[in-house]
Amino acid sequence: MNDTLFHRGPDGEGFFIDSNIGLGHRRLSIIDLEGGKQPMSNEDGAIQVVFNGEIYNFLELKKELEAKRYRFRTRSDTETIIYGYEEWGEDFVQKLRGMFAIALWDARMKKLLLIRDRIGKKPLFYHLGKDRILFASEMKALLVDKSIPKEIDLHALDSYLSFGYVPSPMSIFKSINKIPPAHIAVYKNGHFSVKPYWHLDMGNVASHKPEKNVIEELRSLFDEAVRLRLISDVPLGAFLSGGIDSSIVVASMAGLMKKEPVKTASIGFSDKNFDELKYARIVADYYRTDHTEFVVTPNALEVLNDIVWHLDEPFADASAIPTYYVSKMARQKVTVALSGDGGDETFAGYINRYYMNRLEDNIRKKIPDSLGKYILNPLSKVFPMADYLPRPLRLKRFLSNLSYTFEQAYFRDMSFYFLPEMKQGLYRPEFKVAIKDFDAFDILGKHFEVNRNPDVTTRVQYVDIKTYLPEDILVKVDRMSMAHSLEVRAPLLDHKLMEYAGTLPSSLKLNGMESKYILKKSMKNRLPEKILYRKKQGFSIPLAAWLRGELKDFANETLFSSKSRLNPYFDTKYIRQLWTRHASGRQDYAYPLWGLMMFELWQQRFLN
Repeated sequence: MNDTLFHRGPDGEGFFIDSNIGLGHRRLSIIDLEGGKQPMSNEDGAIQVVFNGEIYNFLELKKELEAKRYRFRTRSDTETIIYGYEEWGEDFVQKLRGMFAIALWDARMKKLLLIRDRIGKKPLFYHLGKDRILFASEMKALLVDKSIPKEIDLHALDSYLSFGYVPSPMSIFKSINKIPPAHIAVYKNGHFSVKPYWHLDMGNVASHKPEKNVIEELRSLFDEAVRLRLISDVPLGAFLSGGIDSSIVVASMAGLMKKEPVKTASIGFSDKNFDELKYARIVADYYRTDHTEFVVTPNALEVLNDIVWHLDEPFADASAIPTYYVSKMARQKVTVALSGDGGDETFAGYINRYYMNRLEDNIRKKIPDSLGKYILNPLSKVFPMADYLPRPLRLKRFLSNLSYTFEQAYFRDMSFYFLPEMKQGLYRPEFKVAIKDFDAFDILGKHFEVNRNPDVTTRVQYVDIKTYLPEDILVKVDRMSMAHSLEVRAPLLDHKLMEYAGTLPSSLKLNGMESKYILKKSMKNRLPEKILYRKKQGFSIPLAAWLRGELKDFANETLFSSKSRLNPYFDTKYIRQLWTRHASGRQDYAYPLWGLMMFELWQQRFLN
């Protein structure tokens, strides 16, 4: 199991084995290179810890614990977990500010704790058997045990075909689950329980402060989040996409790292509609960073098998490919990279999604239900799915959404791969029968129930933070960076910063048609206007064109080979229809086709 995770920690390994308990650890040395080896214990060895991640406020916690007469033997952040647990029990996790997956064994209490960070930056899988529990940072480590059944969870597969990922606590296998973000699991005397320890409150808005005050407070919190993430005993740099979020991270780093230039890495494409390198260069030149670039081509096919292996589960977000390359490139210079992840969800950066959700809801409230159901929805079927039109002109989805509730319309927006009506054509009868009582909407619906804020933008942000962010964005970043033994830190996902942003009215995030309104204002003196106020481009690849061109033969072989494992679940004739329509250029089915391809490639890699 430990060897399987070598890429997550190539600098060393460690084991604790005592009777029926075994802990293993692979180390990526970042802080206290000599003294931070794991597993780590307290003085009498009764508490043993292994953990993946970083505790950014460990120096502050160390000072607090030393005042209570705890004696530290290392300079490592791991030791604060041990003594924090001794002092505060399970509540110690409330004190942690960082990203982490923690396993803590308490020999006195005969108790195992499994803890995942608040936002879900670090993964934690487990298999709960009749008389044992196995756990690991990646699913492939559990699969080393050949006795674990590899039966596909059809509910998980159905969810994947909606969202392009398998949402927690499910995994693609019935026998394996994930600890959800912000949860702690306790295994004691054969009993297993999972409970939340943190909630992001976005249900209430704080009293309106003057913008000037918010700008000052926001800038201070952001710089503190960046400063905490600069603690490292190894070389450190940043991803730089040319977008607002990564650019403000680099700007803050440049202000804090005055002795040396920030090392930055950027990815581009030969297709100018997807290329942002010129914007990344503007920021790199502005702050005189030590800058490196790489252009991704369809030759990415050569690394696809490696990407599928590192992703663990079927995963359809094709931006994993450039993330893989930028991580590989950054690792040549640094061991730690800061990123801009989280800015879109925290400050309403997905302008098309958030603005259209709000617009649709305003219209929906003014029209009779019958108009949406009997006129607008049928009318939407006239319009094609076209990848060459700006979103406001893609009337198909807009007209269709007006015939659904706000929550259902959002679900359809987030079903990037297969809408429910498409699944009816795709699924074989046996598959339909097997999942007849399951609705992928409920994955999102349970979070809508938690946040009843009447503001549409706030509710959508909350559900994004609970689903799309940890299950798609952070999975992609963690697996692709760890594939190259690179640690990625995200200041905009600092929970103190997110809690503060959660108290701000949505008008300070999405102001009219301007996204990230208050974040941009707080950073106005740090970046050129052409960067700060440029149109959002998104981190994606020219997938539709690749599938019609350079990847056409590969895609055709993957989908329609006589050895394909898609046939037990899906109607091949329906897939052929999607393929023909896409290849003709008349309609864009790149996402559903890629989703099926990635599921097929995953089966070839993990079920053989």
